[in-house]
Amino acid sequence: MTADDSGAGPREADIAPRGTGTAPREGDSAPAGGPARAAGAPERAGGDRTGAADGTVNGAGAGAGGVSGAGGAGGDTDDDTIAIRLEQLILGADRRYTPFQAARSAGVSMELASRFWRAMGFADIGQVKALTEADVLALRRLAGLVEAGLLSEAMAVQVARSTGQTTARLADWQIDSFLEGLTEPQDSGLTRTEITYPLVELLLPELEEFLVYVWRRQLAAATGRVVQAQDDAEMVDRRLAVGFADLVGFTRLTRRLEEEELGELVEAFETTAADLVAAHGGRLIKTLGDEVLFAADDAGTAAEIGLRLIETMANDETMPELRVGIAFGTVTTRMGDVFGTTVNLASRLTSIAPKDTVLVDEAFAEELGRTGEAPVSEADAKAAAAAVADGGPLPEYRFALQPMWQRPVRGLGVVEPWLLSRRG
Repeated sequence: MTADDSGAGPREADIAPRGTGTAPREGDSAPAGGPARAAGAPERAGGDRTGAADGTVNGAGAGAGGVSGAGGAGGDTDDDTIAIRLEQLILGADRRYTPFQAARSAGVSMELASRFWRAMGFADIGQVKALTEADVLALRRLAGLVEAGLLSEAMAVQVARSTGQTTARLADWQIDSFLEGLTEPQDSGLTRTEITYPLVELLLPELEEFLVYVWRRQLAAATGRVVQAQDDAEMVDRRLAVGFADLVGFTRLTRRLEEEELGELVEAFETTAADLVAAHGGRLIKTLGDEVLFAADDAGTAAEIGLRLIETMANDETMPELRVGIAFGTVTTRMGDVFGTTVNLASRLTSIAPKDTVLVDEAFAEELGRTGEAPVSEADAKAAAAAVADGGPLPEYRFALQPMWQRPVRGLGVVEPWLLSRRG
């Protein structure tokens, strides 16, 4: 099995779980690693584990100690044995199979097993005993979905890839940020390594249940959006409002701020943006450090999100200025991401937007006009003013639009941006 080149492939030394690979056992030819417990696998997939004070684990003898790259030095270090114990705790099973043995036990070809493994983002592990019963079960289930005709082979690989990419980022965040923060105080006199095992032991079942809960909630929401689509084509190629929000002068900030300060600023920006997008009915597609990408089913929701982002950040003295660009049109969705000309246009609008403003494209402006949330033309505005002058009701416009000068945009030709604001 070789490393995946899909863009989310593991680092060269990564064999899941990251950082817990062991030195080769006697007769093995490469460092061993094992993937995180596969979705749907039993909570404890077999094999005993011990919490013995001496750090030993059933099935892990003197020849199996040592973290990746540290084997062969003769004897285990404390960190090595804790790494082995952590892997057993998380996986809930002993390493029993080589990749070939796992594929044979699952009843799938080595070629298909390798494709699934690569898609999940795991590096080449050679033919060492690095896999568990959970890995066999995961292979068997994916292959079973293909055999039953519920998924094509290509779709099964895509399921493995999307799940691997998403959970890899989640696991990195939890270890690098969450666990690191919890183990920061050293008042107990214990080292961080000594604190990690009991902490993971306590958190693992809670985090696992919470992960499944959130996934079910997100799956229900996504299914609802698909069911409400007007036709089959709209399930993949949909008309959405797509927006980018970008911190101004971020490159200069990276030269001026300390790394810790910069990290705190980015985290605060991402957290604020994620909360605002979710609270007002949008979906956060991804974060890119100094930029977030969001989407909404209708232009009015996206307009509210864009303006709220500007208003909220402007009231925070610790934050730099923000600029937002939003476009409306057909978008292709793949693996939770969005693609297409509409996305590219939103990105370009963001790059030309003045500080603390929201620029939208002509299609977005027209959609706001069609839904009665903003007057698009001077005629609309004059008609509304005349109606009010004659004693009629004030139109319930939420937003105002001001056409800007047409300008060429790289790769997209000439566009006419509109400045979006709240209706006074």
